[in-house]
Amino acid sequence: MALDLKNVLKQYFGYDSFRPQQAEIITSILEEKDSLVLMPTGGGKSICFQLPAMLFPNLTLVISPLISLMKDQVDALLENGIPAAYFNSSVSAMNKEILVREAIEGKIKLLYMAPETLFQIKDTWLHQLKISMVAIDEAHCVSMWGHDFRPEYQRIGSLRAELPGVPFMALTATADKITRKDIIKQLKLKEPGFFLSSFNRPNLSLSVRAQIPKQKKVKEVLQFIEKRKGQSGIIYCLSRKETEQWSQTLVNAGLSCAYYHAGLSPEARDEVQNGFIHDDIHIICATIAFGMGIDKSNVRWVIHNNLPKNLEGYYQEIGRAGRDGLLSDTVLYYNYRDVVMLNDFIQESEFKPIYQEKINRILQYAEANTCRRRILLAYFSEHLPEDCKNCDVCLNPPEVIDGKIIAQKALSALFRTNQKIGINTCINILRGSKSMEIYENNYQEIKTYGAGTEYSFNDWQHYITQLVNLGCIEIAYDQNFHLKITEFGNEILKTNKSINLTKPQPRETLKAKKEKEKKGKARPTITKTSSSLFEALKQTRKIVAKEKGVPAYIIFHDSALKDMAVKKPGTELEMLEVQGMGEAKFRTYGELFLNAIANFEASHSPKQKKTKKGSTYEETWELYKNDFSLSEIAMHKDISETTVINHLIKLKADGKAIDLSKYVSDKEVELVQTMFLQLKQPTGLKPIYEALRGELDYDKIRIALAVKS
Repeated sequence: MALDLKNVLKQYFGYDSFRPQQAEIITSILEEKDSLVLMPTGGGKSICFQLPAMLFPNLTLVISPLISLMKDQVDALLENGIPAAYFNSSVSAMNKEILVREAIEGKIKLLYMAPETLFQIKDTWLHQLKISMVAIDEAHCVSMWGHDFRPEYQRIGSLRAELPGVPFMALTATADKITRKDIIKQLKLKEPGFFLSSFNRPNLSLSVRAQIPKQKKVKEVLQFIEKRKGQSGIIYCLSRKETEQWSQTLVNAGLSCAYYHAGLSPEARDEVQNGFIHDDIHIICATIAFGMGIDKSNVRWVIHNNLPKNLEGYYQEIGRAGRDGLLSDTVLYYNYRDVVMLNDFIQESEFKPIYQEKINRILQYAEANTCRRRILLAYFSEHLPEDCKNCDVCLNPPEVIDGKIIAQKALSALFRTNQKIGINTCINILRGSKSMEIYENNYQEIKTYGAGTEYSFNDWQHYITQLVNLGCIEIAYDQNFHLKITEFGNEILKTNKSINLTKPQPRETLKAKKEKEKKGKARPTITKTSSSLFEALKQTRKIVAKEKGVPAYIIFHDSALKDMAVKKPGTELEMLEVQGMGEAKFRTYGELFLNAIANFEASHSPKQKKTKKGSTYEETWELYKNDFSLSEIAMHKDISETTVINHLIKLKADGKAIDLSKYVSDKEVELVQTMFLQLKQPTGLKPIYEALRGELDYDKIRIALAVKS
């Protein structure tokens, strides 16, 4: 069976091996068992029901919340040679008739629809379908505990009576423990197999910036984007007004940007979304509604302008970056006005206590001085044994102490109270409080009473919050927020296992710490020639995508193009070794991309090597013509980027077609040129640098002056 599954995987999806747990999930559903699948965004959830759909004799019904998500997945399936369709309001009446007939005749393997549509047709032609499996995507929508509750999802459970013996698979990327229980209950899953994949997304860097003034934030964001010019990114905002303000700021800076929120007409939202997925728009400033229905694989960064409502939503939103597995960046900005705004949102909700606690949890995440990835994973009940080394805290590590005794005292207090107390009561027990609650419950009699008097209330709050963040303790939202000891917490309590905690940090030093920035780890890149070929392949992909009217990533993900650029296949067999190149994809695009690679190779024969010092400008010119970046030219020639810039400026002065404007923005050129004139055309760069107070470095100033010379 395992071998057969791998053959199907390669044939239709172009992959040589399964990701963790995919094979087990597929095997379980083929045995007609219900399943609950928790897998992070970009972790390969879709294959878990798409592949078995090709092996089942009849139709797989896929329930999905958004039209755009259905369209993307169906387009991708059709490109892979899999008969699939979606049934929703975007389909014409005539096409609906054809689709229904084909579904009844068994010509479609996967049929997508929203729950609202499902219950409109439930009593008409649904019973005529032969259904082998039901897959419920974004299953957290079924639960009021989830971050995106949709009442129509709760009706899906009623299908069990209509489809006896048909296995159900519920899939989600974001569900804490209480939401998981509710999914099983609401969907009436029968003894489901529970598959929890690692929520770790090591390719995403995590960074938090606290209490940054608006003007400084704008400057930081512009600098951040400048370093990632041409890459796709999303800025999430809490309010519609902020999306429009940010969009205008970025457009004024010469960037490709648009805004997206519920106040736009459906036509305007579609236009923005399509522009983004086709790479015509690079940046979207949006409210959190944006992105749920987008399977765009090459989003390289996500910025949150405000504190999100909860960790589930935050995790899902940052998960829209790096879905192709390539390195991507996430930054969260927040201030205490965000907390006030979020609290206002929940004032009238019947679930206010739950939502309030979830706001508290994400605020703890933002304020934490322990590894952020460990906090995120612990929230989803996953223990990361070591710090990630790819978040701002790990790159600027705080002072740590041996926290074993501190942790054991707190855990012991929970154990001796049968884990039926919240954080404040736990602290009061440890500090020997004489409050009424302590004496009413006889907590003064337990061994841990008064065991932590050496620490202040705030210190204990800091330590217990860390224990929650590190996965030693869980908060039971459905049990009056009582603290529960996890398996990892039991190890700390009952063995000699050590744990490091950070000391409480005085509030006044927090800002100083956040202002410090260190350079992150060097990031690997493909070789210089491969980099140019990758860009050429992207252009080929873009032309094909435009002709077919589908997003570029439906044709091939960036990761597939990078694999082509590195392997440089020249034959069918070699091309089929590329990750993501299935048989159907090769039949459609293989020859085209083989020709693109061959043409690139023919026009980019090895450059003539340096023979003497005088030829160095010519070599720089050759590398520039072949689309090498400043850093790539510098690395290739073993010289500094400043020297490369000097070469390019001289080559431009000598009449070569050098476009220096791609290294600076229009705003930067205008700023430097204006200052140059105001200072009466100084002979050196230093007066301009000092007048700009270091806002631009010398290289930028040098280029900006040369652009219009």
